[in-house]
Amino acid sequence: MSVTSSSLRNIAAIVSLLLLTAFANTSGAQVKPLRSAPGGGAPQSILWVGNSFFYYNNSMHNYFINIVKAADAQARPRGVSVTISGSGMDWHDLESYFRPNGIGRYSFVGDNEIVFNKPGRQFDAVIMMDCSQCPIHPQLKGSFHEFAKKQGDTVVKNGARPVLFMSWAYKDKPEMTGMLADAYTTAGNNNDMLVIPAGLAFANAIKKRADLELYQPDKRHPTLAGTYLAASTAYATLYGKSPVGNAYTAGLDAATAAFLQNVAQETVQDYFGR
Repeated sequence: MSVTSSSLRNIAAIVSLLLLTAFANTSGAQVKPLRSAPGGGAPQSILWVGNSFFYYNNSMHNYFINIVKAADAQARPRGVSVTISGSGMDWHDLESYFRPNGIGRYSFVGDNEIVFNKPGRQFDAVIMMDCSQCPIHPQLKGSFHEFAKKQGDTVVKNGARPVLFMSWAYKDKPEMTGMLADAYTTAGNNNDMLVIPAGLAFANAIKKRADLELYQPDKRHPTLAGTYLAASTAYATLYGKSPVGNAYTAGLDAATAAFLQNVAQETVQDYFGR
């Protein structure tokens, strides 16, 4: 049987399609989220519980707050970041973070003026992130699901809403994207928790603009652009509003900020099917 050049071209086209499909399956989420909003309206006071992925670049919660304020001059968002370097969710004593007269009891505003917050529950929501590879690590993924439930239950018991933060793949291991996305989405579905798809936003930004550096030289921690993208994705997820056109650019040039805002919005829309 002879093989024509036309047949070879068809075979090549099929192989290319299969390869593209395989790549897409490694970079996108297959599990779909069941919850698309935090419930109870946009949270005004948030506790961020995680590790160095949060605290790099003077902490992601600061970028999130600035995005909220730029969108609404009347907004009074508040955020506290509790991070431990290299930590997973199982490192955090979340119950102690809700102790009376503890974290969030007072804030510094203006010219170092101290404002004492009302006694009682200090946070509307708690955003939690596991260590960068814990949700998919053979020896740690069981702990991830165990503590997603345990920590989520603790948050609910203390009158706040638990939210999971889907972290991004290492720069040199893009195959982590789909695995992390499915792990976080599954944990969110199993525990009725909203998931912030920051990892998918990273992958989408890289597909569109491979020249834009989202990673530090260690190929793990975020650059300023990476932190801004993640904060924009968190805003679009938690507030259900588009970050596109937001005046706060974190010192990035206007074109780069606009690109990241659009990626964040498109990712959230695609992930939740909005």
